[in-house]
Amino acid sequence: MIASNGGNPMHPAWWLNLKSDPRAEVQVGRERRAVTAEEAEGEVRERLWRAVVDINRGYEGYQKSTSRRIPVVLLRPAA
Repeated sequence: MIASNGGNPMHPAWWLNLKSDPRAEVQVGRERRAVTAEEAEGEVRERLWRAVVDINRGYEGYQKSTSRRIPVVLLRPAA
């Protein structure tokens, strides 16, 4: 997930909530799954960011319009 908030200077509320408590639930079709959120870092973040920008160039514009680094958020199955 990309916490772009449209390039606004503040992080989106959903990302701040996940930073505070990374436990969440996602729904895929009719199935609900418990997940844990974490921010991608280093090479993993750069690889995923490039892949997202390749799919949607708008994210590149969002990054240029803000001084904050836009988080790339991983959702991993909860243990």
